[in-house]
Amino acid sequence: MSRILLLEDDPILGKALLAYLQSAGHAVTLVSHPLQAREAEADGQFDLLLLDVNLPDGSGFDFCGEMREKGSRLPIIMLTARSDEDSVVTGFESGANDYIRKPVSNRELLARVQTHLNEPMKRDEQIRFGPILVLIGQRKVLIDGREIDFNRREFDIFSQLIRNPGIVLSREQVIAALNSGDNILDRTIDSHFSHIRSKLKKLNISHVQIRSVYGVGYKLEVLT
Repeated sequence: MSRILLLEDDPILGKALLAYLQSAGHAVTLVSHPLQAREAEADGQFDLLLLDVNLPDGSGFDFCGEMREKGSRLPIIMLTARSDEDSVVTGFESGANDYIRKPVSNRELLARVQTHLNEPMKRDEQIRFGPILVLIGQRKVLIDGREIDFNRREFDIFSQLIRNPGIVLSREQVIAALNSGDNILDRTIDSHFSHIRSKLKKLNISHVQIRSVYGVGYKLEVLT
């Protein structure tokens, strides 16, 4: 099931899009404000962003550009009534993958959404280590065939560990790998590692372990 973040400040249109996309089998999170979208995107793991351009306290152009500056590769589709050429060009220059002019039929919208959802699957990098499979493009981690529900930061951290199995990574190396403009503290990183361990334990996955090396950092181990 694909997960879509929908940022639309028109409540009627937002609910209509929500219902239609859900009926097509997608999990949709609807927000109406850029701040809500930032919080949802930070906490969740989405496969696509459907973005209005005219927003309270900002524009979809700015929001899209902000995400690209932070290194996000999330497919972004702008959905807007602004159909002039300058707006379309601005949308693509800000980093959008597609620009859809309103009004648009539900069938066309769904076809475009599905096209962009399929793209990462075509070029997905896969990393295998023992029972672990990481699908980079889809941002999924599977252990023994079971998907682990990591949020964005947890996925990025786990991906860095699996690229360096058995090697101790310092907190500084992990922070650098996150490629975030935020000021991340050591204790924040420790908290992310704690959550990763908790999710593995919840699924009774004891043969994949995140070990802490006192005064140095963390490493990934698979017990045989």
